[in-house]
Amino acid sequence: MEFENIDFVIIGAAKSATTWLQKQLQSDPSVYMPDQELHYFSREYSRGEDWYLSQFGEEASGRTIGEKSNSYLYEPEAAARLHRHLPQAKLIVQLRNPVERAYSNYCMLFRRGEVGGDIGNYIDPALGENTRFLGAGNFATHLQSYIDLFGREALLILFIEGVLDDPARQVSRARAHLGLPPRPLAQNGQEKVKDRTAPVVPARLRKHLARVKPITRPLRGTPAYQAIRKLIARETQYPQLTDELRKRLNDYYSPSIEALEQMSGQSLSRWYAPMERAG
Repeated sequence: MEFENIDFVIIGAAKSATTWLQKQLQSDPSVYMPDQELHYFSREYSRGEDWYLSQFGEEASGRTIGEKSNSYLYEPEAAARLHRHLPQAKLIVQLRNPVERAYSNYCMLFRRGEVGGDIGNYIDPALGENTRFLGAGNFATHLQSYIDLFGREALLILFIEGVLDDPARQVSRARAHLGLPPRPLAQNGQEKVKDRTAPVVPARLRKHLARVKPITRPLRGTPAYQAIRKLIARETQYPQLTDELRKRLNDYYSPSIEALEQMSGQSLSRWYAPMERAG
């Protein structure tokens, strides 16, 4: 495997159904993508070229080859590194309302027990910007770095609304950008990749159970394991995004959304409508 063999990269964004898009592309036998996000050009660059190329198995030969790492969109050095090694690559980005993305990211970490219940401490722009929750949603700024290096024609900008409204057309647009022929939507095309309303084992209990994980791992998927998990799993009650905080987020992202409309040539008027209150 050489760098010039890699045809495309999905560069983000996190919490924007990019795993769904990846699975749709992977359903085509002529496409090869590693299942995991490699984050090589962002977080794992020190591992070296051999490590990165080794992540693409021998079965990739003769196929359209790509990878997905959502951190590439906003990590400062990722665009230049990616262009240095993969100047020929076509890029795909799939985005969602940055207010929803910030809240969804917070909910994910809350479910994991990594953040507390005071939502304002994490996503209130009045308290300052942080990259993970707020800065990552300034999409136009991040994409401009890629356009400056790769050119606008190399970048396909998709939006999560396309997945919700017409998933078949969304995948067709991605395939056309990659030079792939039309293909029916995979059978799981209407399914959610991740459901944050699904019951989970509470974070504190997971920490206590971590020591027995090696013992229980072989039992995963068995009826007994599922029955026990059902007894202790709970639906997460997420802190709600207040109207006041939502307004501050809308005001914070408004200039970036306007710039993204100009960049993509698509109206994002739906992003200005009141967002759903579910996490």
